[in-house]
Amino acid sequence: MIYEYLLSGYKEGEPIFISEISQKLSYSKDYVRQEMKRLTDEGKVERLYNGVYFLPYVTILGTKGRINVESYVEKKYLYTNGTVSGYITGLQLANEYGFTTQVPSCIEICTNEATTKQRKSNVDGKNIIIYKPVKQINEENRSALQFLDLMNGIDRYCELNEKERNERLLRYVEELSVNFDEVKKALPFYPDKIYKNIYEGGLMNELV
Repeated sequence: MIYEYLLSGYKEGEPIFISEISQKLSYSKDYVRQEMKRLTDEGKVERLYNGVYFLPYVTILGTKGRINVESYVEKKYLYTNGTVSGYITGLQLANEYGFTTQVPSCIEICTNEATTKQRKSNVDGKNIIIYKPVKQINEENRSALQFLDLMNGIDRYCELNEKERNERLLRYVEELSVNFDEVKKALPFYPDKIYKNIYEGGLMNELV
């Protein structure tokens, strides 16, 4: 039953969490763990870590397939158990929205799953830096907290001139539907310099 569910419900390289299977199929975690061990021993699934697996596959180059790290990050840190729990931050965020051409060497995440202020992890050769948020992340404040993270570091990352930066910031705010009521609530948790960065970014009027 579990194997058939995995074949129909998961893509190549997509991470499979024991907790996720237990929740979706209403089986105990101990039972799912035993079944996943059996499937691993039979070569039907690959084990990444304790509690994390993926279906084995062969790439078009004929090599052994690997887990999709981005999907792992999304499931474990950004949408834990299907609930908003984190966001991408740092250089990757700045690169993703066109503020810099610098290519990040790691994935930076701010997540409710963090237990310390900052820690480093490595998943299948990909480095991940995990930050504890200034306040609990939820669907209502995620875009606001991510925006504040961006503004906190934009003076370090941005390669654009003032006009280009401000135009891109405006598009960013509109695209992510940043809630400035939530921004105001979270501002006290950030350094004072963030007011300067928001002002120079042409977004100060959004705060008044």
